[in-house]
Amino acid sequence: MTGQDLVGQRIKTVRRQRGLSQAQLAHPELSDSYVSLIESGKRTPTPAVLELLAEKLDCSLTYLINGVTAEQMQEIELALGYAQMALDNGEVVEARTRYAELLADSGLAGLPQLRQDAEYGLALATEACGDLDQAIVLLNGLRENDAAAANPERHIAVAVALSRCYREAGDLTRAMQVPEQILTGAVQPVWNDSLMRLGMQLLAAYIDRGDLLRARQFAAELIAAAELLASPLALTLAHWEAAIIAIETGHPDEAVTHAERALAIQSEYGDPWRLARLRNDYAQVMLIARPLEAKTWRDVLLKVEKELAESSASSIDKMRCAMNLVRVELLLAEPERAEERMRFVCDLLDGMPKALQAEARLLHGEALAALGLQAEASRELFAGAECLEQAPETHFTAQAWLTAARVLERIDKPDRSVDAYKRAMACVGL
Repeated sequence: MTGQDLVGQRIKTVRRQRGLSQAQLAHPELSDSYVSLIESGKRTPTPAVLELLAEKLDCSLTYLINGVTAEQMQEIELALGYAQMALDNGEVVEARTRYAELLADSGLAGLPQLRQDAEYGLALATEACGDLDQAIVLLNGLRENDAAAANPERHIAVAVALSRCYREAGDLTRAMQVPEQILTGAVQPVWNDSLMRLGMQLLAAYIDRGDLLRARQFAAELIAAAELLASPLALTLAHWEAAIIAIETGHPDEAVTHAERALAIQSEYGDPWRLARLRNDYAQVMLIARPLEAKTWRDVLLKVEKELAESSASSIDKMRCAMNLVRVELLLAEPERAEERMRFVCDLLDGMPKALQAEARLLHGEALAALGLQAEASRELFAGAECLEQAPETHFTAQAWLTAARVLERIDKPDRSVDAYKRAMACVGL
């Protein structure tokens, strides 16, 4: 049923509730035949006519258009606001519940835009809860069912989230197909911030697949597009991804240049929370590119740790910062301090993505090995390997297996080390 049919039905229902005939409702401004055509959905009333009919029927214009009263509309918008706030604050289970409750309420039936907002919010909250399969179902539903009604910004945002979910689930083929359908069609789109975000997802999929040559070429394309666009957001994203690729391809000085450029732009234009997250990632890159300056990066990370603690940052952000501090202490030959910081990381492990759990377990095993606690290190390394077996096979999973192999070799576990090396090679198709 179309929106026009629904408006006509509401006018008819309220007219009958008021005990009015079509002629009585129409007189004197309209004809009864015109009212009949409106009620049957064969005519679309103008805004002025709708306002007149709402006044004659003694009901709100909001109800005639959307099927809810002004008070109900206010309640729905407030509920959406609370759900979004919960999602922004990292309270993902509560956000998922709130969005689901909104969609279960029939009040959204006549509000296609707000219904889309709730469906999109539910998909993001579901993804944040780690339920990638259901998030993919919800996002595909938005693409298929609401494609015509969705504005271009929402259409791109859904594609960004869907590509990200496919990538996190290890389906790299679909992770690339979703953005490629939009970015590499017969008609090339004009770059904007939304499309740059989509381009970054495609770039991340190239990296995960291990196609670093294509990733490097595409990163250069994105930087050129970002410079033409002159958008701080686009420039930050493009330079940051270029830094990651430079690290992966063995160009540390180039990585430093891109990372510092991204950080400088974010420092000038970005919000404090995103700046703290980028500083954390920046320090991780610098630990690889400039390991001899580990004390400097420890100071940076301690500042980030404080900023994240005072913000609404998610547990994942805080955990990643703590893990980087563990890496610093290991570089500085301070295994006792590394182990102390690992306690905070271990407290956050439950419910984290398997790949992140594996990374944390392996890091803990490395810290324990540095302390000479071989039995405990073996336990953590084996637990990390179990997590890796459940994680998608990507370029980063291969690196994790390589880390496990090296530490297992260090603690004199040659058979397990060889197996880990083989798993690393299998992840990259060797």
